[in-house]
Amino acid sequence: MSGIKIIEGEIFRDARGVITSLNDFRFPGVERVYFIHHPDASVVRGWHGHKYEKKWFYCVKGAFTLAFVQPDDWENPSADLKPEVFRLDEKHSRILCVPEGYANCLKASEPDSVLLVFSGKILEEALKDSWRYDSNLWMNWEEV
Repeated sequence: MSGIKIIEGEIFRDARGVITSLNDFRFPGVERVYFIHHPDASVVRGWHGHKYEKKWFYCVKGAFTLAFVQPDDWENPSADLKPEVFRLDEKHSRILCVPEGYANCLKASEPDSVLLVFSGKILEEALKDSWRYDSNLWMNWEEV
């Protein structure tokens, strides 16, 4: 079993509106935060990996399919690696926690989807630990 885990949150609704929470998520190790906005649901973003950077993913708007692999060789990874696939959407408050050593690839399932990403490294460190691979390497995104 991989080191990827999901932290379930809560969604509370009443006449005043909605509160979405992640009360069990703690921030130790988070060094930066950014948003990924996908206006076009046909765009595939990735594969992008980091040997030493943790990531946390949360869908703010719309829905995303996210896939992860652990490269067996960062310079020339095997083409037959099997990705772990997850779906995040705005209807479920959950954060996906991904440890170091994974490559990720993602695609919005709905136009104008927004993903919030927390990173365990400052930008300068992340840029020194950046591995990119073809988006079709481990997964057929046309089937998603």
